[in-house]
Amino acid sequence: MQSTIVGKSGKGSNPKTALYVGGLESTVNESALHSAFIPFGEVKEVSLPIDHATGEHRGFGFVEFEAAEDAAAAMDNMHNSELYGRVLRVNFAQPNKIKGGDKGWATQAVWADADDWYEKHIAEEELEKLAKQQDKAAKAAVVEGIVSAAAAGGAAAAAAASAATEAGST
Repeated sequence: MQSTIVGKSGKGSNPKTALYVGGLESTVNESALHSAFIPFGEVKEVSLPIDHATGEHRGFGFVEFEAAEDAAAAMDNMHNSELYGRVLRVNFAQPNKIKGGDKGWATQAVWADADDWYEKHIAEEELEKLAKQQDKAAKAAVVEGIVSAAAAGGAAAAAAASAATEAGST
């Protein structure tokens, strides 16, 4: 039988402590499942998801161990073993997947990033307001420059006219 190696850290490590146990007979309960897995180490939690239509478990369960090494030992020894006349399939449990996200599935709820989205939306609105204010100020500066240039040009024209008038009267 092949042994599963569980690393503590680094790429490719498998610190999982929860196991999926499939192929359970309908009379198996949490106590029986706990008893079957306790020889491998301290069991933290056992759960059997219930089918709401029938009120019975759905033929699979989850066993969570305190230590990853215990979970690996249990998986190595219990996979393809027999419990209540049925062959078990034991693997590391996968995280719950929620509809949405990349490829149609995500590991977090759709609303989990709502606060981030809202803050980003507010920041974008503030940037738009600031850009409009800066644009308005720039236009006002251009208009003021034109008016002052015209005023300066008008003053120069008036000075030239008065100089021409004085030159013509002499």
